[in-house]
Amino acid sequence: MPNPKTLMRPTVAASLAVLLTLAAGCSKPSDTSANATNAQASQSGVASRLGDLSVFQSIASDVAALVDKGDLPKAKARIKDLEVAWDAAEAGLKPRAAEDWHKLDKAIDKALEALRADAPTQPNCKSAMTNLQQTFATLSGKR
Repeated sequence: MPNPKTLMRPTVAASLAVLLTLAAGCSKPSDTSANATNAQASQSGVASRLGDLSVFQSIASDVAALVDKGDLPKAKARIKDLEVAWDAAEAGLKPRAAEDWHKLDKAIDKALEALRADAPTQPNCKSAMTNLQQTFATLSGKR
């Protein structure tokens, strides 16, 4: 019998992505002053021209922590959640800032590639995850 957690993970990730996409569509601040924008960014976590990316960054942080521990099989399983959520949110995020979306998508793809390699290594996976986290940080600084 399949593990219920394994069956629920894609459903939960997809549902979360749909909710994020819906919320992202309504995230334009009514006050465009710099103070209001900065306050919104600090309240919502990682904000960028793409919107609030904190849920995606949280999953990436989980993956990075697993890689740091050397638990590459769990990291590989957890990054699937990032892939599913990111793909489900594409239609809502990409039109906001296509160039930023492509940068982050490429960093996610490299992390997926490193963890799904035939013989993944901790240094390669760590490098890919560091790059992904730096991409999140770079994009969150854009206004």
